[in-house]
Amino acid sequence: MAETYTSETIFHNENRVAPLRLLPAESARELGEQINHYLVSWSRGSLLAEDNYIVESECPRFASGDAKGIIKSSIRGDDLYIISDVGNYNCSYKMFGIKTAMSPDDHYQDMKRLIQAMSGKARRINVIMPLLYGSRQHHRHYRESLDCAVALQELQSMGVSNIITFDAHDPRVHNAIPLTGFDNVMPYYQVLKRLFKSFPDITPDPRALMVVSPDEGAISRNMYYASMLVVDLGMFYKRRDYSRVIDGRNPIVAHEYLGSAVEGKDIFIADDQIASGESMLDIAYELKKRKAKRIFCYATYTIFTKGLDAFDRAVDDDIIHGVLGTNLTYRTPELLSREWFHEVDVSKYIAYFIAALNHDVSASAIINPADKIKQLLGKHGKQQ
Repeated sequence: MAETYTSETIFHNENRVAPLRLLPAESARELGEQINHYLVSWSRGSLLAEDNYIVESECPRFASGDAKGIIKSSIRGDDLYIISDVGNYNCSYKMFGIKTAMSPDDHYQDMKRLIQAMSGKARRINVIMPLLYGSRQHHRHYRESLDCAVALQELQSMGVSNIITFDAHDPRVHNAIPLTGFDNVMPYYQVLKRLFKSFPDITPDPRALMVVSPDEGAISRNMYYASMLVVDLGMFYKRRDYSRVIDGRNPIVAHEYLGSAVEGKDIFIADDQIASGESMLDIAYELKKRKAKRIFCYATYTIFTKGLDAFDRAVDDDIIHGVLGTNLTYRTPELLSREWFHEVDVSKYIAYFIAALNHDVSASAIINPADKIKQLLGKHGKQQ
């Protein structure tokens, strides 16, 4: 049986792959510093202690918009972890004097530039891309590109050994690179920990709580929450108009509910993204029509492409009681200021994952948090 380690003892295992280094891109600077903080604190008192694991880098732009990647210190023989948030639209550059917001394409290209700048000197290259590039285009309808699969194959051809992502839209994209390490991590424990901390009066009992999947694509993650909480599971399916295509997809006609009665119960809804938020709001209003009590929404990536006004109104109208989201992608200052938004910090989780990979320790216990969730539910029950 493989020996297991905690975050406090893992650095005392000296059988590491190579010296650990973090390379956060500009898009993930805040997340990278938080991860670095945990790694530094865990390494204290060990022979592998470091004051800083971050390697400085940049991708400056010429006035024409062309760019290059620069790594500012030696990375020869290191076990390198590149961290990039391809969804961070708060990053910008000037092209022909015009301020231009960086798109996912720009972030992805910068990540490849940094890999090129390593010139094959790193011992191992690992990519942490929480929001997986191109993941919403994961299968083909008619004559369409398969962006995510092609991007993964590009990273594989550039020498990337491991790719770590969170809550991929469809983790089956791993089929594009079956011989490369690919971990699709789900922060189940962190989400429930935050939910119970923010709303301690939630009762994980089938008479008081229910999990509802917003669509058939999200059923597996919601099934996990329902199973661990031992509550009922319901779901909506999207009835679409397949005679029309708007913005590249068939428009949703209605959200149809399948499941037991929600009357008088708190509802927890989990999805990978809140983009425009229209689907989540439609579902919340439908549940309120069915006399649901409180509605708690969670999305790993709370993007809010159409702003926050609709959610503000939903909260004011007592339709939604709270929204949870991670710090895995950019959150606007306006979102962070909202009382109804509750941030799920995943930086410690990523740091532990990195430490495990660097020391060649099994990450199965990290990926499957069932035992920690059971302990959390036990503590929550006692507190009530």
